[in-house]
Amino acid sequence: MARYIFITGGVVSSLGKGLASAALGALLQARGYTVRLRKLDPYLNVDPGTMSPFEHGEVFVTDDGAETDLDLGHYERFTGVPARMTDSVSSGRVYSTVLEKERRGDYLGKTIQVVPHVTNEIKDFINIGDDEVDFMLCEIGGTVGDIEGLPFFEAIRQFSHDKPRGQCIFMHLTLLPYLAASGELKTKPTQHSVKELQSIGIAPDILVCRSEQPIPEKERNKIALFCNVRKEAVVAAYDLKSIYEAPLAYHRQGLDQAVLDAFGIAPAPKPDLRTWEDVSDRLYNTDGEVNVAIVGKYTQLEDAYKSIKEALTHGGMHNRVKVNVKWVDAEVFDNDDAAPYLEGYDAILVPGGFGERGTEGKIKAAQFARERGVPYLGICLGMQMAVIEAARNVAGITSAGSEEFDHEAGGKRFEPVVYHLKEWVQGNAKVQRKSTDDKGGTMRLGAYDAVLSEGSKVAGVYGTTAIDERHRHRYEVDMTYREKLEACGLQFSGLSPDGRLPEIVEWKDHPWFIGVQFHPELKSKPFDPHPLFKDFVRAAKDNSRLV
Repeated sequence: MARYIFITGGVVSSLGKGLASAALGALLQARGYTVRLRKLDPYLNVDPGTMSPFEHGEVFVTDDGAETDLDLGHYERFTGVPARMTDSVSSGRVYSTVLEKERRGDYLGKTIQVVPHVTNEIKDFINIGDDEVDFMLCEIGGTVGDIEGLPFFEAIRQFSHDKPRGQCIFMHLTLLPYLAASGELKTKPTQHSVKELQSIGIAPDILVCRSEQPIPEKERNKIALFCNVRKEAVVAAYDLKSIYEAPLAYHRQGLDQAVLDAFGIAPAPKPDLRTWEDVSDRLYNTDGEVNVAIVGKYTQLEDAYKSIKEALTHGGMHNRVKVNVKWVDAEVFDNDDAAPYLEGYDAILVPGGFGERGTEGKIKAAQFARERGVPYLGICLGMQMAVIEAARNVAGITSAGSEEFDHEAGGKRFEPVVYHLKEWVQGNAKVQRKSTDDKGGTMRLGAYDAVLSEGSKVAGVYGTTAIDERHRHRYEVDMTYREKLEACGLQFSGLSPDGRLPEIVEWKDHPWFIGVQFHPELKSKPFDPHPLFKDFVRAAKDNSRLV
């Protein structure tokens, strides 16, 4: 039966709550325990896939097709445990489930209330997989005091009493502001945050205090005294150069030991931190650097491409180079020559996205990479733009475009070499979609198999011809144009097992030009970089030394 760690946020919870959860999971793994991390999101984003990347950041997709908060990406990157649909729940999904049960008559005509019906639904969710792991880490989104979070806080309060004594602990992340004018750390926000928690029946066992400055012994004692925790359970969380320092940094501050002490686990296995020591070594002991341009449309908010940036870092660690990511707004050269904006980069990556805005710039980026021999990785929409570029400028289909853009504009303007995907196979079932379907949750989502062509560049990169990768798209390259495009040199080097859906394209006579319909960045980890990103950065490294 799992032990539960509930992680809540104080005044400024966004400053590292997900990272602290992920790092703690990694530290418990280093001691030989099995872990699973969950996100309880009090907000009403039933389907994060319908939210703007400018508001929400990237949407992380699991193998079983859940669209989730980007924190689950942190969980996977640090623990290597694949997230599942049951590892993320929003209040919207909870309320939706409660209403569905009421409509079915499951409550037998009772008055539906937040307590017990909503809180019971949250508790049922937390209980899933109770017997699978040693520790279940549950992060509650938002901050204490948010009105949206009250049912979740009440649920975890009840949950801790439902379980045997000592099976649940509470960890609270707070901020210690530093006032430069007086040269002091202020503990009052932490005290008030803890009192807010205590007022709803939750007493933190461990405090993780974000701070720019070292926490003096006097302030540490003061926090312990007024927040009713042991001094050893006041853990400092300092700013780091890289998120991948977090496991070692939190271990030095005693976070994992504080958790074990709170559960009364003694003696505990010693941690094996060699993996994270190697990660740190590769991160800082590099043999050079490469400059990679990410040509996208959400460049004002880097979190929109969070997993891509981290996957590039992982590829750099594998190749012992520092990857300097430069964000290039595709709209800037929609109607201009791309060369002045892209010259000097060692590689170009065009990520996914939705809508027509910025796509002409992405097409020009693919053309620049093809003509100049610059390594190019196109992901999802980035692959589709590479195919459209090839159709227009090499195959002679000058009006090539995507049905997505015509649907958005409400009129036919392009010859659709990219069409709305209406049918695909998922497991043993056939899935069908119409362009008029609801937007939320109707894409091709989750992990699907692909078969790679023998002798292709991508088969060499993977070292196999059978792969599975995570998808999130509703438009697909039309196989009708395969013969014409392959005659021009654009090889369809990866297909779905039934041969109907293109998964990967590559230029045969190019040093490194690969487009993939899936999202390889979602499976990359610092200790296990994704093969495509490893080789993409290697190609960028080779290119940098040719210039």
